[in-house]
Amino acid sequence: MKGGVRAYARHRGVDPMSIEKAIKSGRITRDADGEIDFEKADRDWEQNTRPAMSPDEDNGGLAQYSRARAIREYYQASLAKIDYEQKVGKLLPKDEVQAAAFNTYRQFREQLLNIPDRVAAIISAETGMDTRKVHEILTAEVRHALNEFADPPNRSGL
Repeated sequence: MKGGVRAYARHRGVDPMSIEKAIKSGRITRDADGEIDFEKADRDWEQNTRPAMSPDEDNGGLAQYSRARAIREYYQASLAKIDYEQKVGKLLPKDEVQAAAFNTYRQFREQLLNIPDRVAAIISAETGMDTRKVHEILTAEVRHALNEFADPPNRSGL
């Protein structure tokens, strides 16, 4: 069977523009009389045309790209938020916070450890106990309290 572009498009079940594109790209050819031999064109079409991608294959790359772009945008927005919050003083660098916490806890520890030195003589005078013994008891209790603070038995709440 032979016919024109529209007839062959109906035969293939495609748009006539698809047939025009196939002719222009050389996938199918017209006979000398300008007509299309349907049998020859069908063979050429099958031989010279890549199979169409399924929607999953066609969109897979696009979906993957879109997902990767969305992730990238999320992280860029997160970094911009962090940068903004640092500049307005809502966030501090981790190392500065750690250094400040270390210094605060060290000062607190030193104050607690100085308690026995300051009050041992007073307690000794009030109770009549030996000053060294009072100092030893107070120091042991302060150290015990500091050790408990540094390493509590249950840290699940922290």
